[in-house]
Amino acid sequence: MKRILLILVLFTTTIALSQEKTFESEVKRISNRIDRITKQQKDSLRMKVREINLQLENNDLTKTEANELKKKAAAYHAKQIEKLVGEQQKRLQVLVQAKTDGKILGEDRYYEESTFSVGGTTFQLRFTEEDFDKKMERLDRRNRRRWRRRTTSQFVFAMGANNVLENNQLTSLNDSPYKFWKSRFYEVGFTFKYRLKEEASKTYLKYGVSFLWNNLRPDGNQYHVVNGQETNLEVYPLGTSESRLRHVQMIFPMHLEFDLSKNRKHDDGKVYDRRHQSWRLGFGGFVGFKLGTRQYLEYRNASGTKIEELQKGSFNTNIYNYGLSSYVSYKSLGLYVKYDLNPLFKNTQTRNLSMGVRFDLD
Repeated sequence: MKRILLILVLFTTTIALSQEKTFESEVKRISNRIDRITKQQKDSLRMKVREINLQLENNDLTKTEANELKKKAAAYHAKQIEKLVGEQQKRLQVLVQAKTDGKILGEDRYYEESTFSVGGTTFQLRFTEEDFDKKMERLDRRNRRRWRRRTTSQFVFAMGANNVLENNQLTSLNDSPYKFWKSRFYEVGFTFKYRLKEEASKTYLKYGVSFLWNNLRPDGNQYHVVNGQETNLEVYPLGTSESRLRHVQMIFPMHLEFDLSKNRKHDDGKVYDRRHQSWRLGFGGFVGFKLGTRQYLEYRNASGTKIEELQKGSFNTNIYNYGLSSYVSYKSLGLYVKYDLNPLFKNTQTRNLSMGVRFDLD
């Protein structure tokens, strides 16, 4: 009888201790959720205010507009805290009532927030508080590594007008045999942006690789004719609706870039790069080589049939090319100019000139 009584006492004590441990751990978990909700909302508000202040410094907002945005942001996050904390307080009330009634929280209760159903089947994702904290720490470390990176990559796309200069004379554009706005260039590539200093800076070396399509459309029903070592423009015997010489190149650009974006200072006191948020200036050049040259002709023959003709050949264009290039950009959009220092055709002083817009997507 004494042995049975001892077993009952031990069993009752174990249940009581288990109940107390479950209750205390759940109270702690709810308390941690409330702290986390408050911290997240305050951090979000702090980031929004920081962005608004930055726009105010850049004159993108007036002081009145900035104050109004700050008030709206503060009101929104205050409501979020009230709503989300209120939900946790209701959970705490239910927990206290369960404790008062002598009930022990079961597994289904413990993980109810992580339960979902698919096709009538119920699944549970069981994450502990420690798992969440570790995940947030990993995310924070990853973000800080990204901000500290000295080298970043960008996708580059540029397009605009393409033409030629004779004897390096800009005035020769007035007598150019090519249509100015219909002769276009396109550039697609990738660049790497390397910060020259270990600490946050505004000076970078930008280098990469691009594919370039230079198109020249002759004026006055002309087309390109190869005469031995020379390539000349001659009038086509039939009226052309299209006459275009396409010169495709692979180039390796390199620029010294000054990014005037205001750097970011975090709560840990460290200053991190803030790229592509303001004006950027790039000065440099490129080297490359020819991938191919083609001439496209469209015309109607004597019977009125439309003919599309593709001519492949070197057209006496130089294999290698090099030149100067520069751009001035605000954020990701800028103006771009590129000039070949070597002649386009052999035995000539004809050099390619390109001007247009440039997109650097960081």
